[in-house]
Amino acid sequence: MLLATLNQPADSLRKEGGARLEGAVCCAISHSLTSGGTLINNTTTQLWDRLSKKNLQQQLTQALITGLNCSPFEAKAILETVHQIYQPYLDVDESVGVGQIRFLCLGIENSPGTSIGESSMVLVRLTLDGGTQDLQIRKEKGISALRQYRLQRLAHQAYQQGGLLTLEDLAYRLLNCGQRTLVRDLATLKSQGVVLPLRSTIKDMGRSISHRSSIIRQWLAGKEYTQIARDSYHSVDSVANYVNKFTRCVSLAQEGFDVHTIGFLVGISPKLAAHYFKLYEQLPASDHRKKWLQQLAETTNQNQIQPKKTNR
Repeated sequence: MLLATLNQPADSLRKEGGARLEGAVCCAISHSLTSGGTLINNTTTQLWDRLSKKNLQQQLTQALITGLNCSPFEAKAILETVHQIYQPYLDVDESVGVGQIRFLCLGIENSPGTSIGESSMVLVRLTLDGGTQDLQIRKEKGISALRQYRLQRLAHQAYQQGGLLTLEDLAYRLLNCGQRTLVRDLATLKSQGVVLPLRSTIKDMGRSISHRSSIIRQWLAGKEYTQIARDSYHSVDSVANYVNKFTRCVSLAQEGFDVHTIGFLVGISPKLAAHYFKLYEQLPASDHRKKWLQQLAETTNQNQIQPKKTNR
């Protein structure tokens, strides 16, 4: 029989082999269906579906569904929130150079009344050690000068990236020194005309009103809003608002109103109203600013003297 098989033509053998294979497949399918077995479907769609599920996202989603009894919709929402918060930390940022760190601080968009726990955060890149430049400052001017230089650099870098550092951030987390030390450093910088873009400065928080004095001083000296905004790290609208309140306080004080009435009319505290008028009396002003304030006072007096028209 073997010799007879070998003597058959090749086409006949192929047909016979195909028939046997087809019969074997049909028998397997029939046996699987009758015995309640499950067929393995290796279609292209299901293959890629299985491969796409072999990742950490699917693992976390399944853990949320089985472990916390979340619905698939809830698990997906939690997963997206986790990505938004932790993705910046999971990414490997090769652009962080030697002496730099990634630091989490408050975003500049937060209002002064928003608590720390409810405020949005921003991840910024800060240069903690400037290398040879820092060493040169330490060598020539001492440790206090180096700390003040780093204080300026850190505050500016955070501000340029949409973040605001606080005095606590600088004292306890970055420079590892006492807050009183930094307060003295800020006073030294202030005497040099340097105002740092910290949260207390930009958001007008705290007891100090020195940043207002700096803005009014620059305006009286003849600087324009854009230049003052750039030097003081305020927006142009904020600078215009300060100047507007200052000029209104001066005008009302010249009319004879007391500080409490001025504060009520302008929408500021009586202390700030008195401070504004004191600045007006003590600070030197450029010629065109003096002329402008004089014209404002004359216009106000004319409006007071001019009788009101009555309709007959």
